[in-house]
Amino acid sequence: MRIDIITCLPKLLEGPFSDSILKRAQEKKLVEIHVHDLRAYSTHKQRSIDDYAYGGGAGMVLQIEPIAAAIEDLKSKRTYDEVIYMSPDGEQFTQTLANQLALKGNLLILCGHYKGVDERVRQHYITKEISIGDYVISGGELAAAVVTDAIVRLLPGVLSDETSALTDSYQDGLLAPPVYSRPAEFKGLKVPDVLLSGHAANIEKWRFEQAVKRTEERRPDLLKKE
Repeated sequence: MRIDIITCLPKLLEGPFSDSILKRAQEKKLVEIHVHDLRAYSTHKQRSIDDYAYGGGAGMVLQIEPIAAAIEDLKSKRTYDEVIYMSPDGEQFTQTLANQLALKGNLLILCGHYKGVDERVRQHYITKEISIGDYVISGGELAAAVVTDAIVRLLPGVLSDETSALTDSYQDGLLAPPVYSRPAEFKGLKVPDVLLSGHAANIEKWRFEQAVKRTEERRPDLLKKE
């Protein structure tokens, strides 16, 4: 897989992609992540990429010209399965969507900033818009990092335990059950006996029941989707 990200703040993405799972995935050549500076496509001497909105109003707007130039340049070199715009009013990002995107080959992500991008970009260049939640952050960079992380960890070979990602919360429409580790008792706090029993069927039954219980308590809306 290859993921290209267009941003006006490339340094903001250096940290998330240079450590932990994402770093190891790139070192193992299971994914390529390339960050492109939108200002490199500006035709202005000051490398400006934004301007005032037509009709007035607060805030600046990312202009269509540098964005179009960046997207067209990247698309001239490879075919993208999706050109994604990170937007507060996009499709809600879910585990199901992460699973779908993990099956793609090439993804291009555009990070919004300021009051957003010129609407013509969304109409003519973007194939999918994604939101990570019903709130607004300063730009699309952190949202793009969240989406990238969620996708990459699903790729075969990225996690040392191949089944780990398949047992995460939301994969089966439920929250994950409680987990425990050594010691079996700490200051009177004990691990449930069933987990120490070695009885696989009983353990799986307990985990499923606990997942349902936790989902009912914390995210009953997930059960209503069934």
